[in-house]
Amino acid sequence: MEHVLTLIASPGGGSLDRAALETSREALRGLGAVVGSPRWLKQGEAADLPFDDMAPDAAEAAARHAIGPGLDLVAQRAEGRRKKLLVADMDSTMVIGETLDELADLAGLKPAIAAITARAMNGELDFAAALRERVAMLAGLPETALAETHARIAMMPGAATLVATMRANGAYCALVSGGFRYFTTRVAATLGFDTDQGNDLVVERGVLAGTVAEPILDKDAKLATLRSLAGARGLPLAATLTVGDGANDLPMLLAAGLGVAYCAKPAVAAAARVRIDHGDLTALLYAQGYAADEFVTQA
Repeated sequence: MEHVLTLIASPGGGSLDRAALETSREALRGLGAVVGSPRWLKQGEAADLPFDDMAPDAAEAAARHAIGPGLDLVAQRAEGRRKKLLVADMDSTMVIGETLDELADLAGLKPAIAAITARAMNGELDFAAALRERVAMLAGLPETALAETHARIAMMPGAATLVATMRANGAYCALVSGGFRYFTTRVAATLGFDTDQGNDLVVERGVLAGTVAEPILDKDAKLATLRSLAGARGLPLAATLTVGDGANDLPMLLAAGLGVAYCAKPAVAAAARVRIDHGDLTALLYAQGYAADEFVTQA
């Protein structure tokens, strides 16, 4: 069939049951869609429901109304689901939390800086100006704080499996962050990304200078990177997947064939075409039609 609706539950909970699938089928049928038989991607966790004669947005809305909250829903064209380029944000996407906020914690400034971060990520502040303001507050912090912060970083559940599975199936994976290259290089190596980009903190005589090297990697740079990487590989944007949580990710989320707002800030979740609020990052594999037995774990 031309379209598919993927239903995804929180991992390990087994909260996706046949009743939810049947309720979704009937909701789509009631609006005139032709609906096929469901296919389990993982029993109790993810399933595909193929359909025709209905727009994806309408199918997703109908299923959501019928089954209520608690599941992630992704409706899209079935053809071309498996993407050949992944461009991923880092903070609160590939890693848990914000590395800049954790760096600020070592200076005793986490509450003040985290408040600015939250507003910037929700699109309430200019990203570049907010980044400069926060970094200025860290002037004089020893360079060793970077290593201490890196030691605190935990990878987001499903991140390594997402990257390993896509790369094993021929995709190119890029980590592109408005955070700092000190962390992106290390996180990219840990998770197996092909490349990474980030901003550079200026360090002078062993302490943070309180400045960021220009130009700052912002939302426009993320979008430009998506287009550049796709163009270099001869890929249409329809063959790309992007994921992020902040306002600086939104342009690349809207431009990609599959742009996923992952546990995103309210303004981003409201604007993005696809959102994942319950599943871990393996939800992005289910959305591409991968069954759990096709997942690849890191060597």
